[in-house]
Amino acid sequence: MDRLSNTVRPYAWGSTTAIPALLGIAPTGEPQAEMWMGAHPGAPSRITRTTASGELELALTEAIDADPEGELGAPTVARFGPRLPFLLKLLAAGAPLSVQVHPDLDQAREGYADEEARGVPIDAPHRTYKDANHKPELICALTPFAGLCGFRPPTEAADAMEALGVDSLKPYVDLLRAHPEEAALREVLTAILGADPAEMTETVTEAAAASERLGGAHAPYARIAHHFPGDPGVLAAMLLNYVQLQPGEALFLGAGVPHAYLDGLGVEIMANSDNVLRCGLTPKHIDVPELLRIVRFEATEPGVLRPEAAPSGEERYETPVDEFALSRYTLASGAAPTDLTAPTPQILLCTAGTVTVGEIPLGPGESAYVPADGRVEATGPGTLFRATVAA
Repeated sequence: MDRLSNTVRPYAWGSTTAIPALLGIAPTGEPQAEMWMGAHPGAPSRITRTTASGELELALTEAIDADPEGELGAPTVARFGPRLPFLLKLLAAGAPLSVQVHPDLDQAREGYADEEARGVPIDAPHRTYKDANHKPELICALTPFAGLCGFRPPTEAADAMEALGVDSLKPYVDLLRAHPEEAALREVLTAILGADPAEMTETVTEAAAASERLGGAHAPYARIAHHFPGDPGVLAAMLLNYVQLQPGEALFLGAGVPHAYLDGLGVEIMANSDNVLRCGLTPKHIDVPELLRIVRFEATEPGVLRPEAAPSGEERYETPVDEFALSRYTLASGAAPTDLTAPTPQILLCTAGTVTVGEIPLGPGESAYVPADGRVEATGPGTLFRATVAA
């Protein structure tokens, strides 16, 4: 078992205060968007191991590469190869993230193979598929957390747009009301992303001003437009469900579901992939043809998850994926130790109080890595999130 030293990513949309407040340190004034815990090659966690020649600091990727089965367990290697199949994060949104969607596994493999065959450099700004993996993800709120998730019924989106009283939105309103659900959503998103940029800027500016005047259910779109003036993603956002999570509630984002996080602090877990297709609220490349191929044009409920309690004290967030499982433990002072030994690798993250795992004390925002079958017990008082490979 190893204490993790983790990298904080300073993306522009990050909160300047949320992660420092959790860690109990002074903010720097710079955005601190995500703290990564795991073995992603872009920012692997670091550990310290005792060797014959003394203490050695190394990246978790290096430890796994040196002994995949010893670190991950033979079953995990057989299922996912010699890599940790999940990435755990603290995510702190101070401004909206891009509206985005992730491919399923077959789409990711096909897209990656196609771009490789065409010789598109992996770091090219117009490259869509960075790897051949899918990227299902789960976000669990630590504070009140706002986001967009999945298409709402076309008639609801039409009502929201019509209420703004913007003449240039009328064609979208008519399309949303005149066609069956899938066709209506596809045609309107296609029209938004393909519109003349100058005309779109004017439309979004008028829509943002109207949203600010109306307030209420329109207020989120005014806030989004404040960060992305003139961006067509503001109108794409109006096609989606707005959802507010309370601490402990979660959202699961499967393949093809458009979504965006707007504000708040949460624990996020995902399959270890970088495949993201963007729909707006970003200066980055938007691959419209590929986006339209993988988006699922169907209205869905956001599907807010609440943890399901088990006799062991584990509260588990149930998801339909194999790469990861996330659960939460609330450990009382003086209670008997909780056995967390598992046949898969795991990352343990404290979010409140002080939790001791093995001999490692963890405060809020601190984490530890446990190899497969590593014997570990936890004591509180505190709250502990546990990331593992799904059984």
